[in-house]
Amino acid sequence: MSKPDPTVMVSNTAQGDYPIVIAPGTIDSLAHYLPGDARKVVIIHAPPLAGVAERLREELSGAREVFLVEIPDAEGAKRAEVASFCWGILGQLDFHRNDVIVSLGGGATTDLAGFVAATWLRGVPLVHIPTTVLAMVDAAIGGKTGINTTEGKNLVGAFYAPQAVLVDPNVLPSVSDNDVRAGFAEIVKAGFIADPTILSLIEENPEEATRTSSEVFLELTRRAVAVKAAVVGDDFFETGTREILNYGHTLAHAIEHAERYQWRHGAAVSIGMVFAAELSRMVTNLADEHVERHRNILQTLGLPTTYPPARWKSLLATMQKDKKARGGVLRFVVLDDIAKPRVLAIPDESVLFAAYSEMAASEG
Repeated sequence: MSKPDPTVMVSNTAQGDYPIVIAPGTIDSLAHYLPGDARKVVIIHAPPLAGVAERLREELSGAREVFLVEIPDAEGAKRAEVASFCWGILGQLDFHRNDVIVSLGGGATTDLAGFVAATWLRGVPLVHIPTTVLAMVDAAIGGKTGINTTEGKNLVGAFYAPQAVLVDPNVLPSVSDNDVRAGFAEIVKAGFIADPTILSLIEENPEEATRTSSEVFLELTRRAVAVKAAVVGDDFFETGTREILNYGHTLAHAIEHAERYQWRHGAAVSIGMVFAAELSRMVTNLADEHVERHRNILQTLGLPTTYPPARWKSLLATMQKDKKARGGVLRFVVLDDIAKPRVLAIPDESVLFAAYSEMAASEG
C-alpha cells in the first residue's frame, strides 16, 4: 500500500482554511504552526499527557513563554467550571489575541480547549494535537467546540476553526486497546456515510487496521479525516450537509447522558449506528445485508451493538432535546444505501421504538 498524503486541507470554511497533518513525528513540527507574533503559548492538556506537555514546553521555550494548564481527564473536562478556570488563568497571564492555545489530549480536551479559545477575547489562535483515535478522526478536526450541561451533551459551544491539527500516531502507543477500538467507531461511520473502501480495509484485516503503527491504520485515518474535511469545508456551521456526520449520534448522545458520561463515546456511537441502520431498514428500505454489515464490522472491532430494551423511554426523552430536533420532531441521519446518507424527520415514535427494539433484541 502506498503511503498516504500526510496533509488533508479543510477548505472554504468561514474562518479560513487549515491543514490536518497526518504523519508519525508531526508533533515535533508544532513550532511551525504557531503564529509568528505569538508571545505566549498555553498548552491545555489532560493529566496523562503531562510528560508530553512538559517536553513541548521545553522545546518551545526561549522565543516564547509557554504555560501548561492541566484539566480533568475525559468528559470531566467539559464543564463550565473548567472553562472558567482556564479563562481565569488566561486573564492572569494577560493573554492577547496574537497568543496561541494548544490542545493536547483526547476529544474532551480538544472540545474544551477549543471552546476556551473561541470565547477568550472572542477568539484566539488554536492548534490541536489530538492524542486518541477518536479525536484524530473526528473531535479535533471539524471546528466544533463545546461543553456539557446537566441538560445534555454539547448544548453549549461554538464553531471555531483551528490554525492546524497535528495527527501523530506516535502518541498512540500509550492509549489502551479499548480506546483505540472505540475510536474506530468514527472511522466506521465515515465508511458507511461516504467511503466504503474504509469498510473493506477493516474487513480484510481488522488486526492490522487497529495496529496504530501500520500503514493500513494511516490510510484509514487519512480517509476518515478526508471525509470529514470535505463535509466541513462544504458546511462549516452545520446548516445542511454537515448533519450527515451525526450518523448514529442522536441515540449515542442519549446513551452517554444515561451513563453519566462514563462510557467511551465510540461505544455509544457503535450502538447508535446499529440503531440508525435498523431505522434505515424500516424507513428507506436499506438492504438487510447492509444492516448486518454494521453489526459484523462493529462486533469484529469488539464494540457493543445492543442496549437494554427497558431504557427506551428515558433515551427518547433525552433525544427530544437533541440539537437536530425541529419543532419537537426528531430528525435522524439514515442511509438509502452505503455512502448515501440523508437527514429524515421521523414524527412517529412507534417507528423509532420498533427500530430500537430490533437493535436491543440481540442483547444477551
